Amino acid sequence: MHAAPLPLTKDVVLIGGGHTHALVLRKWGMRPLAGARLTVINPGPTAPYSGMLPGFVAGHYDRGALDIDLVKLARFAGARLILGAAEHIDTHARQVHVAGRPPIAYDVAAINLGITSAMPDMAGFKDHAIPAKPLGRFAASWATYLEGNGPAHVAVIGGGVAGVELILAMAHALRARRRLAQATLIDRGTILDDAGSKAQARLRNALHDLGVTVIEQATITQIEAAHVVLDDGRAIRSDFTTGAAGARPYAWLSYSGLDLHHGFVRVDSALQTSQTGVFASGDCAHFSTDPRPKAGVYAVRQAPVLYHNLRASLTKDPLRQYQPQKDYLKLISMGDKSAVGERFGQTFSGSWIWRWKDHIDQTFMAQFRDLPQMETPDLPPEHTHDLPEVLGEKPMCGGCGAKVGARALKATLSSAPEVRRADITPLPGDDAALLMTGGQQQVLSTDHLRAFTADPVVMARIAAVHALGDIWAMGAAPQAATANLILPKLSPELQARTLNEIMVAAGEIIRDAGADIVGGHTSVGDELTIGFSVTGLCHRQPITLAGAQPGDALILTKPLGTGVIMAAEMTGAADGVVVAGALTSMSQPQGQAAELLCGAHAMTDVTGFGLLGHLLGICEASKLGAELRLDAIPYLPGAAALSARGIRSSLFAENAAQLPEISTGGVQDLLFDPQTAGGLLAALPMRQAEALLPQLRTLAPNATIIGHMSDTAGAITLV
Repeated sequence: MHAAPLPLTKDVVLIGGGHTHALVLRKWGMRPLAGARLTVINPGPTAPYSGMLPGFVAGHYDRGALDIDLVKLARFAGARLILGAAEHIDTHARQVHVAGRPPIAYDVAAINLGITSAMPDMAGFKDHAIPAKPLGRFAASWATYLEGNGPAHVAVIGGGVAGVELILAMAHALRARRRLAQATLIDRGTILDDAGSKAQARLRNALHDLGVTVIEQATITQIEAAHVVLDDGRAIRSDFTTGAAGARPYAWLSYSGLDLHHGFVRVDSALQTSQTGVFASGDCAHFSTDPRPKAGVYAVRQAPVLYHNLRASLTKDPLRQYQPQKDYLKLISMGDKSAVGERFGQTFSGSWIWRWKDHIDQTFMAQFRDLPQMETPDLPPEHTHDLPEVLGEKPMCGGCGAKVGARALKATLSSAPEVRRADITPLPGDDAALLMTGGQQQVLSTDHLRAFTADPVVMARIAAVHALGDIWAMGAAPQAATANLILPKLSPELQARTLNEIMVAAGEIIRDAGADIVGGHTSVGDELTIGFSVTGLCHRQPITLAGAQPGDALILTKPLGTGVIMAAEMTGAADGVVVAGALTSMSQPQGQAAELLCGAHAMTDVTGFGLLGHLLGICEASKLGAELRLDAIPYLPGAAALSARGIRSSLFAENAAQLPEISTGGVQDLLFDPQTAGGLLAALPMRQAEALLPQLRTLAPNATIIGHMSDTAGAITLV
């Protein structure tokens, strides 16, 4: 008997992907809580680790070494990752607000946002300087600056340990490139007042050795594009200015209704805020019973307590108390691969300290990189002889990777009875049907997708774009849609939350396309599936597969690679940035692009059969062939590298079997890659295509001419 998954009954929402929450996600993946749906909200697919920032700035690590991949971590934890910045928490409605989507409801929530070192009150800082935190933006800006040419003048505002470590790293990197002209450290008081006397002396020596100018007891009046202006009239040359002075909370916390201490969320010994069921940790929290400095070591030590207390809030178990350590080991980089260590008044320095620090940092990051991969379920001891072959070596993909193969569909459709009604026009190979209703030409299509992302809002947007693809490809204007939803087993409250997210997100896409959702049907199953039946009106002759002409240019409006990227994501093999790019591409509607292509002789959307499979459909219906330029075909970032590693969607073999004469391997596999909400493939006169392309690229930046139709029927050649 089939055992259905256990229902989900409560929502646990993590706001921010900081160190504490990253560790909670890892722990959750190793021991999930039955009945709890875990969500993490973060502006991007990665969370930078602050401990390795100075090493990156100095040139000892590449950019990727800093990042915790939240996409992989969320997959491991069974959590849904929402890519967006939290803007508000409504503790009365128990909702988190993120721009561009419906509010996210929670039963238990935790805040781990980090801090910012922006200086909004300093004149010119916003326009001409960049805060050292948040780290992601700073790291990107520094990488761009470092790759530049000519003499470099840099300045750091704030002479605490963090500021000193940063200016040493910047000076070292610029000196190594023979670009360092001036490095300046500016503080309104005395530098290094958060370090012991011996550590201060060694760090001051390091500043001197690297030629860093230290300006103390100084007040800054203005930041300009190329200068930092002091109140005594001095103008310090700097074309890259950053701030590392102090720590500031994010402003929206002041409207949260939570008790605050100078803007930081006040928490008790259980890390709980003034609102029951809302926790906070890391730098954004103020530990009211025993205040501690803002340091990542406390965030790390808070993770086991937070993990326990989130679960205990839902299981009615007692909360654990957090006991912060009285002192912690400070390891401070000195630009080159040497460092100063300090704890309990003891100071030590040298290259071995840097190696020790590097080992600690690499060990911390390794726990997020070395995550168990999804395994194929074990077979029963007795099974049919061909079951392993049919099951395959990998989990079944979602989206169009979960579609039925072309051979099975063609075998079924070839034996279907002929259309008898006079108001239905049979179309060769098109996914939509052409109807006559009251003298008006109407097209009808339906499509659904097995979820491949746990975020129902993103999944709903992609499913809506995907279903509209057949309408757009026929040159029709979307008219109406009905939703067809299978929800996983949820409590009634979570059902309502999930349905609302899906319908709001899909409704925006469908209304923007000019149609309305007029109803739908729901059922409960093992996993989320979202689909739509869509109608459209044709105000001109519909574009079918059968009208292509010899010499027609072939335009593709979106890059390929969604199938291989999502297949890789299922096993933790795709970087989060690559996955986020694929989700963005799939969420992009194509209504305006379709309007520009309304004069096409033939058009289709590239979905489950892959580029070559859908091009074959045009060739067969038009009784022509095609020639493709391999170097012109666009691919999503990361797709070619994954394909070169032999990663394929579970539908790949079926697609490749349609054209056995075309070899596979490496990047060429992407021609058979099943696409979800893929691009439009249009055949139109070459001159018309070339004239349209600049305007088309304002709507679909990757749109390109990838080849042309030939008069050799059924032959697809690659050049």
